[in-house]
Amino acid sequence: MKLLTILFAGFIVGLLATKIIQGDWNLVFSGNLGMAVFIIFTGLSHFKFQKGMAMMIPEFIPGKMFWVYATGIIEIAAGIGLMMPSIRELTASLLIIFYVLVFIANINSSKKKINIFKADLTGPGMDYLYRERIPMQIILIAWTWYFGIYLN
Repeated sequence: MKLLTILFAGFIVGLLATKIIQGDWNLVFSGNLGMAVFIIFTGLSHFKFQKGMAMMIPEFIPGKMFWVYATGIIEIAAGIGLMMPSIRELTASLLIIFYVLVFIANINSSKKKINIFKADLTGPGMDYLYRERIPMQIILIAWTWYFGIYLN
């Protein structure tokens, strides 16, 4: 849940900035800014922890490093897309699909006890999946839908 701090911090900074600059709270901008900061941060992590992230990908999928880098670029692009009102709803819809698909890698990672930071098998396992990852996925999907589609 530490990653959610980035989401909420971006949201709060957006709210305060819009209140100071525009004189009003801009929920749409702030909610999408929070998610943009979050998803860009996680996208950049694909380039720092690429070996551990490659371990998360199921064995039957070839070209693991390609997918690590490609999903990192997709996440960065999604963060940018959320900040562009003309493509925000499309970006949010695709990001929700992405979150569902990436969850498969998170299940695989938890089963294998992968530690993405160390690129070894000392990770927290299934407890992390149930205690942290599933609730976080639900929050990410709901947040993206609410700010990127519903309020848009």
